Amino acid sequence: MLIKLIESLVSQGKDPIVNLSLLDTINQDLKTAMLSKDVVTRDTLRMLISDIKKFEIDEKVEADDAKISNLINKNVKQRRDSIEQFKNGGRDDLVANEQSQLDVILKYLPKQLSEEEIQSLIQEGIAEVSAESMQDMGKLMGHLKPQFEGKADMSIVSKLVKNLLA
Repeated sequence: MLIKLIESLVSQGKDPIVNLSLLDTINQDLKTAMLSKDVVTRDTLRMLISDIKKFEIDEKVEADDAKISNLINKNVKQRRDSIEQFKNGGRDDLVANEQSQLDVILKYLPKQLSEEEIQSLIQEGIAEVSAESMQDMGKLMGHLKPQFEGKADMSIVSKLVKNLLA
């Protein structure tokens, strides 16, 4: 199947590496992990693919890169929450496991914005929606969310918005 996809892209004059969808990239990396016997990567990518397939079945749609990025963000958030809980519980062995899975998953997210870039986008958003106080936070966050989708952790964005509006 992958060979046919690559052949069709080449016949159309497109670079097959650049034009692979996120799911194709994940599947290809899964095969590489299986061949190299990288257990953590293999198991993490299998869980990720399982989440994608579950989403497709539940929603009765084919997942595009944007939806897959949202699912990856959800997985990242779950891993970070688990790491925090395990640290609080003193389970360093589970922290290490979750951290290694998180490292694998983060490879598939788009480049994350720096704190300075987030600050400047928030400042622009404040000017655009004329936000002046904490009462305008909901309106501002609604305006900012599409800009940060997949590019920044929304909890960090929320924290920075609170600091700027306070």
